Amino acid sequence: MRVRSIATGGLLVLLTVSMISNAAAAQGRGAGDGTSAWPPAGPVPRTADGHPDLSGNWQPNAIRQNVDLVGSGVDVPMLPVAQALYKKHKESLSKDDPEARCLPPGVPRTNTTPYPWTIVQTPKLIVIVYEGGAHVWRKVFMDGRQHDPTVELTWLGDSIGHWEGDTLVVETVGQNDITWLDQSGIPHSTDMKGKQQGRGAPDREIV
Repeated sequence: MRVRSIATGGLLVLLTVSMISNAAAAQGRGAGDGTSAWPPAGPVPRTADGHPDLSGNWQPNAIRQNVDLVGSGVDVPMLPVAQALYKKHKESLSKDDPEARCLPPGVPRTNTTPYPWTIVQTPKLIVIVYEGGAHVWRKVFMDGRQHDPTVELTWLGDSIGHWEGDTLVVETVGQNDITWLDQSGIPHSTDMKGKQQGRGAPDREIV
């Protein structure tokens, strides 16, 4: 996973989060003879239009990134003003973490919060319902529209997506600057532009 963060000016966040289908909970409970029924055999499930079918319940596998991006090995270049704010957050042991006050964690952090999601996929709209992170839902528009130039700043921003082969690419803008990128306190500006990429794997993982 790679993340770039600055406090002022433009910002690009490129995030790949590993997720595993909640069906993985069946691991070790499959055949009744001690063998696992996970992962299932066969090709990547697909929708009628040929794209990977991501619909279903998913469990993120990125708790280290949620807690401490830098400590997990992610290179996070920051402008001096962002570095100073990050240092302040760390020195205070993240006591002002917005997510600790049950505020929405924003994108991309909502994808690393260790609670399941449900994805509902249609050709023109993908909806993600988050069990954790203030129990919010997110819309990813897949109908070819551009970002709304008058978008209001919100907790999850304005997300549009498209397919590049079997890879889903989602771009998010229009987020407020209240959220942090991780628990350790990496800040961002309202100019943040997030880019997420994911593709379905045969073993019901999104990588």
